[in-house]
Amino acid sequence: MVEKGGLEKAKVIIREDECKGCGLCIEACPVDVLFEQNVLNRMGYHPAGYKGEGCTGCGICFYQCPEPGAITVFKKGYVEEEVT
Repeated sequence: MVEKGGLEKAKVIIREDECKGCGLCIEACPVDVLFEQNVLNRMGYHPAGYKGEGCTGCGICFYQCPEPGAITVFKKGYVEEEVT
């Protein structure tokens, strides 16, 4: 059995084409690591973006987002399972 190391830091992945630019996640983030991007997504909205560091993995942005699947939060130590 091979032991895998997990993520060293928490992170957020935002699927830009799913985001409708409502800003609820940005307002709710307690560590202020989300922002409104200047570019438009394919639906014509300014999607949220992640600054790339500082996420604590709390998941508040995930729960505030009204769009299912637009935000995924990975906590520190997360290990992706291999599908065999």
